[in-house]
Amino acid sequence: MLRVAVIGATGYTGMELVRLLLRHHRVRVSALTSRKYQGQAMGAVFPALRGMTDLICESLDLEKLAGRSDFVFTALPHKAAMEVVAGFYGLDKQVVDLSADFRFRDPRIYEQWYQPHRYEALLGKAVYGLPEIHRDAIRRARIVGNPGCYPTGAVLALAPLIKAGLVDLSYIVIDAKSGASGAGRDPSLATLYCEVNEGLKAYKVLEHRHGPEIEQELVSLAGEDVGLVFVPHLVPMGRGILNTVYVRLTRTEDTEGLMAIYADFYRGEPFVRLLPGGEFPNVSHVRGSNFCDIGLKSSEDGTRAVIVSAIDNLVKGASGQAIQNMNLMCGFPETEGLEGIALFP
Repeated sequence: MLRVAVIGATGYTGMELVRLLLRHHRVRVSALTSRKYQGQAMGAVFPALRGMTDLICESLDLEKLAGRSDFVFTALPHKAAMEVVAGFYGLDKQVVDLSADFRFRDPRIYEQWYQPHRYEALLGKAVYGLPEIHRDAIRRARIVGNPGCYPTGAVLALAPLIKAGLVDLSYIVIDAKSGASGAGRDPSLATLYCEVNEGLKAYKVLEHRHGPEIEQELVSLAGEDVGLVFVPHLVPMGRGILNTVYVRLTRTEDTEGLMAIYADFYRGEPFVRLLPGGEFPNVSHVRGSNFCDIGLKSSEDGTRAVIVSAIDNLVKGASGQAIQNMNLMCGFPETEGLEGIALFP
């Protein structure tokens, strides 16, 4: 059994990691850390886990935790994560980091949107953890930067068309809508019930930190710069992300032709479900699962296309994808521990 530690286990993504790992037949959760809930039982912090684990949240002691763990997930805020990832890497552990600290290949872009990076040399060793795009590199990695939730859905929606050279790269619009759990578990005025309920708003327009992350992956797929407009919205639901993507095509193509391109690109992918032509996904159909559902349609004249993707931001957009990456890094079946069906309704 692979012994797994979760660093920062009491945020939403940390708890989701524990929930999913407890159902994984090839791992044993060996340690959980939490600064805020140190000394408390995980089942007391999250009553849903009562009777499922007797682990106590402990302080972060790298040497001690490394002795009890073979693999590490870091579910910490940016900046705090880079110190911990570097420490475990130095102790010869494999790490999947759920912060932004190891997602960017260019440290200058990371520094522009976050802060100076203290471990630039490790960025060259880290792999961006989107399995459908970087599977082979993930298998060889010791550090994986787990993608952000918005980028996961957006890049999966666009990758087949961009790789086929069918997108006018000068103008790509991503209209994204997320549930409140995407903001994390710490109390915030913006995510109070009375602030979110019955509301719908755009936020961080043209300045969201996931914008450059999406751009990095699209540029890598296209081999040239892209003109990206990314607008996130907060909707009154707990979890889920819907990305609606608008593109101009470089040649006329009907819906059937686009569907064939997507079917070929995602053939054999265990967690990407392509809906029949003209049908579109609903976040409620992926909630609690590691699936990304994709639907698309071409305009009547074949010059434009709309692609819609739906994911659970805490599973495929975070913790489920992190476990998918662990499975690849450790040589486990990629779907191990992630076979759950969506929680509908």
